[in-house]
Amino acid sequence: MTSQVTDLVVGDGPPLAVLLFLPRAGAITGLSRWSVLRLVRPFAEHFTVHVLNRPPGLPAGSTMADIAAVHAHGIGRLSSGPVHVLGVSTGGAVALQLAVDHPHLVDRLVLASTAHSLGALGRNAQRRYVDRALAGHRPSPALAPLVTGTPALQPLVAAGLWLADGPGDHTDAATVLQAEDTFDIADRLGQVASPVLLIHGDQDRVYPTDRVRETADRLPHATVTTYPGGGHEQVLTDRRFAPDVTAFLLDGS
Repeated sequence: MTSQVTDLVVGDGPPLAVLLFLPRAGAITGLSRWSVLRLVRPFAEHFTVHVLNRPPGLPAGSTMADIAAVHAHGIGRLSSGPVHVLGVSTGGAVALQLAVDHPHLVDRLVLASTAHSLGALGRNAQRRYVDRALAGHRPSPALAPLVTGTPALQPLVAAGLWLADGPGDHTDAATVLQAEDTFDIADRLGQVASPVLLIHGDQDRVYPTDRVRETADRLPHATVTTYPGGGHEQVLTDRRFAPDVTAFLLDGS
């Protein structure tokens, strides 16, 4: 497997590696670049933010350990010592795998909208995403039930997600979500030596509260911050998110 991750860099200071799920592998461009920069710019005052994206062409059947190993190679180029890591959603699953398999690379770890394994609703929706992608269809409409629990709104959300997908081959994204489907690292969380902050919304339909709490209970050095009323995506736009992450990371300086 190729190990050349894409590195989008902004800011100044010690390195902060950010792991996300982006629909397209490789260079981060267009609307994805705009949304990623909007997310990470608040951290750029204190850190050199490195947004790492997977290379194109992940082999079918790649596991979360395989994907974490690719990112480990990229993180190893950022510093001679461990770095802070922020993992969001699927990127948080990669970050957890990274902290278990490559602990020497991780200093302080922030996990947003993620846990040791998917909830049932998240897993079912992502399996439909994979099925659509492998059948050559735009896959993201399958995720509409994760965006809203209101059935009447789901067709409208699905239409917006269909447009956002755009044309092209989505099998690479499907490979990542297939890896997440089988991901469950609960039994190895006791190996994570890093301090960990978990941030989640109590209305998250992908990684529900019970999974987040179990993850925190199994981690040796974990703190949980819950945003009442927050959904899976809303956590990232909450006004408290950037200050909470920054305070936690700077606490170890």
